[in-house]
Amino acid sequence: MRILAVTLLALFALFGHARTADAAVEARINISTQRMVVLVDGVKTGEFAVSTGRKGYRTPTGAFKPQHMHKKYYSHKYHNSPMPNSIFFNGGIAVHGTYETARLGSPASHGCVRVAPRAAAQLYDLVRQHGMDNSRIVVTY
Repeated sequence: MRILAVTLLALFALFGHARTADAAVEARINISTQRMVVLVDGVKTGEFAVSTGRKGYRTPTGAFKPQHMHKKYYSHKYHNSPMPNSIFFNGGIAVHGTYETARLGSPASHGCVRVAPRAAAQLYDLVRQHGMDNSRIVVTY
């Protein structure tokens, strides 16, 4: 009986509590390749072309938690430009949709991470569903 209890305790320790409905959402942005890979619980759910900061404008690198989100947002700094499905992660820097999709795949922004509208909506919905505390944005070279 004691062996059974120890075995069950060991199995519980190994596999932990029942998993919560919240999964870790991670957007991995690579400045060198101008690509974003989206993972949920470590499983790739999408890969998209992006535009990061052009010459003279830097997209910050590092691991960030989303700070705030806006389904519809317009830039206060750059001519009221639309920034649909914005996920702000470092001050005024966000991952957001762009209608200038021809420029995706090359640096073109003022520091934000631009993605196609559909990709921005997918990421926005994932972060909203799983929560900002369970999400992160990782920007590397």
